[in-house]
Parts: sequence; structure tokens; C-alpha cells
Amino acid sequence: MLENPAFNENNEKILCEMGGKHASMMMNIKVKRLASGEEFTLIDKKNETAFLLLKGQVKFTYCSETVTTEFRESPFKKTPYALHVCKDTEVKVEALRDSEIIIQQTDNEKTFEPVYYTPDKCLYQEFGQSQWGGTGQRTCATMFDLSNAPYSNMVLGEVFHNPGKWSSYPPHHHPQPEVYYYQFDYPQGFGAAFMGDDVQKCTDGSFLCIEPHNAHQQVCAPGYTMYYVWMIRHIDGDPWDKTRIYEKEHEWLANAD
Repeated sequence: MLENPAFNENNEKILCEMGGKHASMMMNIKVKRLASGEEFTLIDKKNETAFLLLKGQVKFTYCSETVTTEFRESPFKKTPYALHVCKDTEVKVEALRDSEIIIQQTDNEKTFEPVYYTPDKCLYQEFGQSQWGGTGQRTCATMFDLSNAPYSNMVLGEVFHNPGKWSSYPPHHHPQPEVYYYQFDYPQGFGAAFMGDDVQKCTDGSFLCIEPHNAHQQVCAPGYTMYYVWMIRHIDGDPWDKTRIYEKEHEWLANAD
């Protein structure tokens, strides 16, 4: 299901909640806006938490450490800054400029040291540039997944989707739930999100909850650049390990020139 809710009175856009809205995603996810000088503190007794800066500049204080992000003009600047902490970790977030962050959480009994991700610590991959006439070329950035954070129950990354092209392609699925949060370089920008046989228009600020085993892929209108945060929740005993199960009729595309 694709939705585009408004920000509430706390300047928060709620995407999904464990035990509540879109509970099948098994994550709490929200987007939070902060005016320059505004701050908040979060500590969760049950859930691990990731904070990803979408735009602006913030200061994180945690475990007697303080780090300040560089200024991120917009999500389209390929400069992600993210903080990932385990349960029972107090984090203070202070906005040094008007800022927007996305907060991802899920339950996790494991404890681990906080990790602060900067652009040089993220994995950047180019996909599709030599396939299908370049129509699937996109950049994928991964902050953390099973390979570098086996202690986590989550995956966090970004996709920079070129105008008029496709991403998350060929059509594929996996047993783990996934959420996409979209932004466009122009507010009127748009694309189309596919989940199974359902196709919906994605717009600036919208999000898609991808149910397990539903094939999904994206396309963007020419002239507009699309960005989306992708967030996966591992399943106990079956973590997402770059899992891509292609739809049988389209599987041949995976190795096509």
C-alpha cells in the first residue's frame, strides 16, 4: 500500500508502527522535521534505532560522544549520515539548521556499540549501467545490512534513481518486509511503484509498504530524479542477505546484456 500522510502537530510523519499501523512491517518508522535550534532526546528500552539525516545538519550526543554531521543540502546530495544504536541507548539530536531525519526502529535483545555512518563508511554500488540499454541504471547506497551489522535486525540504505529509468529491477521479491520512503528533486515529481499486480503513483513524501513475497520494482517520470530510503526488517532465522528472488518470467533479465 502506498500512502502520503501529512506531518502531525509534532512535525512527524508516521509511516508504520509495530503493533499498530502497518504492523506487518515489524518496524517503527517516522520522518521528523526539526527547526534550527530544536532538539529532542530518545531512549528505547526494547528497540534498536537508526537515525538517517535526509537534509540539514544535526548534532548527535550519545554514550559520552558528540558528532556533528556535515550540511546535507538535500537527499539528492549523496552524503548520508546515520547513527545506529542498540536498545537502552540515550541519543540527543540537536538541529543546527532546519533539518529532516528518518527514524527506523525494531525490537532487538542484542546489545552493540553505537555506529556513526558517514559517506566514506557507506557502500555505494552502481547497478544496471550495462544492461537494458542503461534504462535500469541507478546508484544504491547501503549504510548497514547483514554483512557489516550481523547484530542488527534491520537494513538501511538509499537509492538515487535517475529520470525516466527503473530501479529495484528486474521484478523480485523476498520473505522479509520492506518499506520505501520517496522524495523527488521537484515537489511535482512522480513515478510509479509496483507491488505484485498493484501499481500506484509515488509522489514526494509518499511511502510504500512491501509485503513479504510481493514482487516490486519502480519507475520514474522523465525529467525528475527520485530518491528513496529502503528499510528491511530481518526475519528471525531468515535474515535478508541481499536476497532477490526474481519473478520466473523476468528472471532472464538478470543476466541479460
